[in-house]
Amino acid sequence: MSPSNGSAIFNSYRALALNCNHVPHVVRFHQRHRAFYLVTAVGASFHIYNVKKLGIVAVSNPLPEDITCLAADRMLVFAAHGNYVKAFAKNKDIVYIYEGHNAAVHLLLPFGDHVISVDRDNTLIVWDVQSEEEYLQLNFDKNTFTVSALLHPSTYINKLLLGSQQGSLQLWNIKSNKLLYTFQGWDSSVSVLQQAPAVDVVAVGLTSGMIVIHNLKYDEMVMKFQQDWGPVTAISFRTDGFPVMAVGSHVGHVGLWDLEEKKLITQMRETHSTAVAGLTFVHGEPLLITTGEDNAIRVWIFDAPGGGGRLLRCRMGHGAPPTKIKYHGSDGQNILSAGQDGTLQSFSTIHESFNKSLGHGCKNKKKSKKKGLNYIFMKLPPITNFASETARQSYWDGIVACHQGCQFSTTWNYQKGSMGALKLKPRRCKKGHDENVYATAVELTSCGNFALVGLSSGHVDVYNMQSGIHRGRYGKNETHHGQIRGIAVDGLNQLTITAGGDKQVKFWKFKSKELVYAIILDSSPATILLHRDSGMLAVAMDDFRITVLDSETRKIVRRFTGHQNQINDMAFSPDGRWLITASMDCTIRTWDLPSGCLIDCFLLDSAAISITMSPTGDFLATAHVDNLGIYLWSNKTLYNIIALRPLPADYQPAVTVLPGACQQDLKTSDIETEVQDQMIEYESSEQLGEQLVTLSLLPESRWKNLLNLDVIKKRNKPKEPPKVPKSVPFFIPTISGLVPHFAAAEQQGAEGQSKVVNLGVLAQKNRIVHAAGRCSGHQQL
Repeated sequence: MSPSNGSAIFNSYRALALNCNHVPHVVRFHQRHRAFYLVTAVGASFHIYNVKKLGIVAVSNPLPEDITCLAADRMLVFAAHGNYVKAFAKNKDIVYIYEGHNAAVHLLLPFGDHVISVDRDNTLIVWDVQSEEEYLQLNFDKNTFTVSALLHPSTYINKLLLGSQQGSLQLWNIKSNKLLYTFQGWDSSVSVLQQAPAVDVVAVGLTSGMIVIHNLKYDEMVMKFQQDWGPVTAISFRTDGFPVMAVGSHVGHVGLWDLEEKKLITQMRETHSTAVAGLTFVHGEPLLITTGEDNAIRVWIFDAPGGGGRLLRCRMGHGAPPTKIKYHGSDGQNILSAGQDGTLQSFSTIHESFNKSLGHGCKNKKKSKKKGLNYIFMKLPPITNFASETARQSYWDGIVACHQGCQFSTTWNYQKGSMGALKLKPRRCKKGHDENVYATAVELTSCGNFALVGLSSGHVDVYNMQSGIHRGRYGKNETHHGQIRGIAVDGLNQLTITAGGDKQVKFWKFKSKELVYAIILDSSPATILLHRDSGMLAVAMDDFRITVLDSETRKIVRRFTGHQNQINDMAFSPDGRWLITASMDCTIRTWDLPSGCLIDCFLLDSAAISITMSPTGDFLATAHVDNLGIYLWSNKTLYNIIALRPLPADYQPAVTVLPGACQQDLKTSDIETEVQDQMIEYESSEQLGEQLVTLSLLPESRWKNLLNLDVIKKRNKPKEPPKVPKSVPFFIPTISGLVPHFAAAEQQGAEGQSKVVNLGVLAQKNRIVHAAGRCSGHQQL
């Protein structure tokens, strides 16, 4: 394999749990489909959802850089990245490219047959959509007028309204390139400009939290509102007959204002956990679409008295990067993911409709509801580690998790989709004592009856998952002299393996809690992973090495070196043949345990913080630093012949791009084809001696009959050559008569006999016979 290759085993497939980001969304109306579509930016691509079901319809081809702003008209979707603006047709293909900016573009506005773009250097360019030519360019002084918002006022032909960070507004005529009027402003930066349902009236959102309804024709302020949540991020008006204006804020709240009575109707608090990136009322319908930086899309319907909205449908992902992912169940269709936002969610690899959120951990939900306390003060810190089993999840909780800096561990119920009622905390950790002790590792037995929790004090405790009762601990005083780095239990609940910061790996009897054996390592273990079927234990060390132990013999069987930084996570293949490791050096390496060699390595833009292999072996899932999504990599060895050869020690992997939200085409590259063509058949080594026997790794049925090969060939030799079967004629010959029937075998060779049946003659004969029969019957009477 040449250094220019990526991974030889894994191919980028698709990304999960990515919905939107901080870029404001766009809502389009499709004339032929008679439906509304939502366009959101996700990294270097944009997604299109149908508003009716909020299902994903299309994903664009990725751009070289992340999208900075979006816009859309009736036919095209415009996306800006860096200094370029590109137009997409049919939601995927780039049809127009507009080049000419010297800085990053941050504002876009379709303008009939033109599109307007503004960059960070305060340069405004009007482009002709079809010819890609520059129609007009305006340069503004940053000290006096820095463009921060764009709007084309309704019914204002060739007019463009510009908002600035200095607070003033300017009305330009694009066709004549003239400044028509300057509005003084309100001593605050303009963040949003939105057209109101009334002609000549626009809404101006300021960073001070003020919303001004202004009449452009008379330069008069119609009304103003003030929100206490900081800068205004988005504004939208209802168009279904209700004079309501929705305003978004940077803290995630949405305020609804009555324009007739000039007062606040209601507050939709915690609409998003982060800033509201965009909100839009669907034209002529009581639906409000909101998107936020928390990777969530929500559709609200206003059908209840009081003017408030209720959540109709939503698409959610993690609002912060995941910390731990793991496949749940044996079918390989669901991935459990814990994020830095404190939530535990399940993502389906089959369809987004099967996704579910288990919610945010809470210290005491009953107390918070009873006393009316704010829920945010009762939230638990993010989950750092968790374990799950499906054996007893129908009867009690099947997930146990430890939180950052918390002494106790929490249980979760997958089927109910919520946190359980149990808090697993040892009795010795009383209130006010051992405040610096926290849970570091958790494990569940394969039967789902017991949970093991490791603490930073070096203790490992056992709990019953049904009742939460403490069932003992390992060691008289403490299990290890340092914090617990990892816990593993075999498939039969006979052996418990613990790893601590004291450079030891200990083997315990599960029931009696007796120490069986202890191994002292050269360095402290960072984490451990047990393959229950094979009994192989992988130990990641603090010195970036990997040690593999056999849990049956308690011996070290393999040592792997090659990572240049901390090892974050490990995963075994289902058959236990491969060990996959992810490190902070941004590489993912695959080690072959039988041969003890590195067989695959690929480099990524960001380090993988957690990895997990599907129980069916078809996908590898990864979560990365500063990335909100979960990325799937398909196992190419399941559908193609791959030449896996040991990689050299100085192998330099190439950078591999993370998968996109759409499924990638599983095509074999030219380099892989060349490698497959170079594959040669295995040649047996020469015989060492005439009296020696060469052992074979093939099954016994393949080589046991080789001594009788001549007898088998003689017995299977055919006695006579194969005979060619007689050809069957296309038309089977028949004999004409009153009742047609097939000709006998001896009549088939007769010459001069017609093989075509004259049905007309038969019909005439049948009428004559019937008439003769009736006459003879009368004569008898």
